[in-house]
Amino acid sequence: MKKWYETLFENYALKYDNECFTQGTTGECDFIEAETGGNKQIRILDLGCGTGRHTIELTKRGFNVTGVDLSDSQLKRANEKAAVLGLTIDFLKYDARHLPFSKEFDMLIMLCEGAFPLMETDEMNYQILQNAAQSLNDNGKLIFTTLNGLFPLFHSVKDFLASQKEEGNATYNKNSFDLMTFRDTNITTVEDDSGNLKELNCNERYYVPSEISWLLKSLGFKTVDIYGAVLGAFSRDKQLTTEDFEMLVVAEK
Repeated sequence: MKKWYETLFENYALKYDNECFTQGTTGECDFIEAETGGNKQIRILDLGCGTGRHTIELTKRGFNVTGVDLSDSQLKRANEKAAVLGLTIDFLKYDARHLPFSKEFDMLIMLCEGAFPLMETDEMNYQILQNAAQSLNDNGKLIFTTLNGLFPLFHSVKDFLASQKEEGNATYNKNSFDLMTFRDTNITTVEDDSGNLKELNCNERYYVPSEISWLLKSLGFKTVDIYGAVLGAFSRDKQLTTEDFEMLVVAEK
């Protein structure tokens, strides 16, 4: 039986590119580029690349980027977008829990909840971090965003998502946040690229900063820096607060 995140991304690529949360690509890539120190020789893995928006933008800037995703629909769209721009990019289909790479990349990015933390168990989410760590070389850098567990303690997730909605975007109802597991369950309704409505029982894990630091330190990352993630404006100057729906994590081996 397919999981909700597999069903969600079936025939959902054009509409995905119009979602409000996908509109910050240029500014987010500005941050990533700054984190590379301008070294165009490094190899970057975009894990959970979706329709390839970060992969393509970074490739346009001269970086060597490989995109990985589980969704055929999203990978097809990524390849189409790259072809229009005349770019040759490796877009590969893999499950983030089972990657074939070993110390092949200098930087790995996982943005906009492309893989982590959508898994149904904490162990599966940890597998993704394990595979990310294994894919990086001995001095590698991991940059990712994830759901901020401090946010639901002070705010309604349902109200926040409703405030971000635009015409044609996904809607979220019947949210329930479990304080014991830090998981939000909800009914997500999306219209796919053929105009069909899909209702999905979603389950997403929110993490508090201390958990992320502990998990990454256990995987051999020497430094773990956590910030508030602002759509299209990632910055090391943005201190994480309870007002931030997502956090931005920068970890180095």
